[in-house]
Amino acid sequence: MSTNTGQSGSDPDNAVEPGKSERAPRRRRVDAQRNLDAVLEAAKTVFATSGVDAPAKEITDLAGVGVGTLYRHFPRRSDLVTAVLQREIDACAAAGPALAAANTPGVAVAKWIHRYTEFLSTKQGLAAALHSGDPAFDALPGYFYQRLEPALGSLLDDAMASGEIRTDISAKDLLDAVALLCQSVPGEPGHEYSKRMISVLIDGLSTTRS
Repeated sequence: MSTNTGQSGSDPDNAVEPGKSERAPRRRRVDAQRNLDAVLEAAKTVFATSGVDAPAKEITDLAGVGVGTLYRHFPRRSDLVTAVLQREIDACAAAGPALAAANTPGVAVAKWIHRYTEFLSTKQGLAAALHSGDPAFDALPGYFYQRLEPALGSLLDDAMASGEIRTDISAKDLLDAVALLCQSVPGEPGHEYSKRMISVLIDGLSTTRS
């Protein structure tokens, strides 16, 4: 009479380390996200210096990834431009809570507006592509207001409630006003001029200025 002497057990040579099968896909996801973030950050930099038609290799060399990684995520250049802008919009929106936690309400509004101008600088560098008529960009204006209007609106509500800023302006008013002030003006050095005008706007919002 024969007995089973361990046939039901695992073969030690084929055994999988506990948790290893779960860790491998998770590691791949982490690596993929890191590569994606690197591509988007590199694209933002390259677009600012070389324009949106810069060679793909210039972007991938800066990101430290292969060209295949770029095209796997973004088959068309418009896909990449859209992703760069959405990432910047998201980062700008996400800055609100941290600013609110670390500053008085009025200061939080001012610092968020300055952060918003950084985003607008990125957006201006992509202006030619955004106005090309490519339908890939049609959803961006809606996304812009959907993410940024509530972010600024929350900061404004707190600052108005505290009495630090005037109450006759909306988040959309401010988003549009700052965007206009960041446009280039003939005969004026763009960045410095915009900074000066935005400082004037912020001062005009305050109810506590001397």
